[in-house]
Amino acid sequence: MARPTDTRDRILATARELFLEQGVRDTSLQHIADRLGITKPALYYHFSSRGDLLRTIVTPLFEEQEGFLAAHAETSREELLGAYFDLVWQRRDTLVMILSDLSVLHELDLIDRMLAFREGLTTLLIGGGRELGARVRATVAVGGLSDTVVQFAREPYEQVRQAAVAAAVMALRG
Repeated sequence: MARPTDTRDRILATARELFLEQGVRDTSLQHIADRLGITKPALYYHFSSRGDLLRTIVTPLFEEQEGFLAAHAETSREELLGAYFDLVWQRRDTLVMILSDLSVLHELDLIDRMLAFREGLTTLLIGGGRELGARVRATVAVGGLSDTVVQFAREPYEQVRQAAVAAAVMALRG
C-alpha cells in the first residue's frame, strides 16, 4: 500500500507532466486524477485546490531565487551569470510551464516576487549604477539566460551553458 507521501509525490510528478504537455490552463484536477487512476476526492486529500497543487510546484523556484540573491551578493559577474543559468536550468520544467502560460504568475499572485527577483539580480550585475544602458544590458543578459534555458531545454547542458553565459557576458559589456 502506498504511503500518502508516495501518492503526493506521484500527484506532483503527474501534474508537472500534464502542465507541460497540455498547459496549465488546459489541465484540470480531473485530468490529473484520470492519468493517475485515482479519484478526484483522493487528490483533494493531498491538495485543497488546483491552485494549491500549482503553488506547490511553482513556489520552490521562487524560494530558490530569493535565496540565490543573498548567496551571490559578492560573486563576480560571470560567476553570477553562470550560477543563475544553473539555477534556472535545474528548474527549467517549472520555468517552461510558467512562461508557456504567464497567467500562472497572476493566478498565484507571484508577479511581484518575480519582478523583485529580476530587479535584485539586475542590481547585483550592475552594482549601484542606475544608467539606463547598463540596466537594459543587464535585463537583456538575465532575460536571455532564462529564454535560452527554455528554448534549448533538451540540448546538452554544458554546450548551452557555455554559449549562453558567454552571450550574457557580452550583453553586459555592450
